[in-house]
Amino acid sequence: MPVFYWIQTQLPDGGLSLAFRPSSLWDGGWWPGLLTSMFVHGNWPHVGMNAILGLAFGAPVARLMPEARGTAGFLAFYMVCGLLATAGYGLVHPASYDVLVGASGAVFGLMGAALRLLGRRSGRLRPLNDRRFLTPAAAIMGVNVAVGLLGFAPGMEGARIAWEAHAFGFLAGALLIGPWAKAFRPRPEAFDSPPDLRDPEA
Repeated sequence: MPVFYWIQTQLPDGGLSLAFRPSSLWDGGWWPGLLTSMFVHGNWPHVGMNAILGLAFGAPVARLMPEARGTAGFLAFYMVCGLLATAGYGLVHPASYDVLVGASGAVFGLMGAALRLLGRRSGRLRPLNDRRFLTPAAAIMGVNVAVGLLGFAPGMEGARIAWEAHAFGFLAGALLIGPWAKAFRPRPEAFDSPPDLRDPEA
């Protein structure tokens, strides 16, 4: 993220053309902004906060999907969560011409997925109705809504916080991680020999 932001600062418009405007979903505007907006940020504190949270919550998700196949799956998961977060925000604010930038929706997707792994060494996911998932999820969403409505976040003074995008991203991550991990985890071998290498019993 910091590398992308440095590149953004070198662009003539500061990356504004890569941002997402919700109204573009309906007036035929810049649709690629659904994807490109997650690669641009408002300032260094903004990108720094997303990078730290992405590193913290991305690690347990990445461990679910190892090797080259898993790397592709992890990156696709991250971007799909970001796309759904941005599209969700656009649906909530269809007439808005305000620009949306940042990877927060994708990062919240990693957060929702990681919470389903909380305390699980086996790599198995907690059920969505498990209170050990629901309690921290409710706390995070409560803080998310409060920060969004109060409009305060470090380094983002005066900017509108897209808490709805965060919520859509979180929900997407929590729901998609199950089938995603199943699709991208290494497949078990069809036949495992017993430890003592005996012939298998008929």
